[in-house]
Amino acid sequence: MLAALAQAALKAGAVILRIRAEGMQARLKTDESPVTAADLAAEELLRDELARLLPGVPVIAEEAVAEGRGETPADLFLLVDPLDGTREFVNARGEFTVNIGLVVDGVPAYGVVYGPAVEKLYAGAALVERRGHAFRARRAAGAPVEATGWEQIRCRPMPEQGLVAVASRSHLDADTAALLDTLDVAERITIGSALKFGLVAEGSADLYPRLGTVCEWDVAAGHALLLAAGGSVRRPDGSPLPYGRTASQYRVPAFIAFGAKL
Repeated sequence: MLAALAQAALKAGAVILRIRAEGMQARLKTDESPVTAADLAAEELLRDELARLLPGVPVIAEEAVAEGRGETPADLFLLVDPLDGTREFVNARGEFTVNIGLVVDGVPAYGVVYGPAVEKLYAGAALVERRGHAFRARRAAGAPVEATGWEQIRCRPMPEQGLVAVASRSHLDADTAALLDTLDVAERITIGSALKFGLVAEGSADLYPRLGTVCEWDVAAGHALLLAAGGSVRRPDGSPLPYGRTASQYRVPAFIAFGAKL
């Protein structure tokens, strides 16, 4: 399952890079966020791939929801962001990803985060024999998923002092900045998209707080990856982060992603 999801992300990445090379323009959606031809084409490809892989499983994808075509979540459903970090994409930075998360009984169980421009592929299965398995690999867009080249990763134990924190490049809000100022942060990494989850999962960083509103498809894949790597994602009050909130249009008001406990 994890390999098949990763292959779908690699194919979507090839479409994104092709459209970027051809040139494209962004337009604003009703929520003032940008969308490009690459977002739409990648989502169409992913919907086709996932329908073949998991027929009948609802796919909650960003652009379909924006157009009023969202499906109804079930006990098993997929959350897809075909191009997370569109602002970075439009601004010619490589900090954008393809995110695929499979949610089982309300918990992200499988997650793939792929950065086609930087050739970073993260994949995690959180519910395999009651323990997680998380991996990273360097993969060119469109390349086949091979048995070789995968490295197993784990979150590092949270240090008592000198935290490394990651924060959004384009969406750093005042509340998140204020929280970081209260912590013993020795280094702050600013980067776009779900690549932030990958840094925590591989032990390059310790936490990723986001106290501004984000959507479930931005978080689910990275959440599964972190669970598989020994980390966690919770609300600021410590309660679990729920998924499938159609009434709120899949909005997540705030979360904090942590590495492994001490």
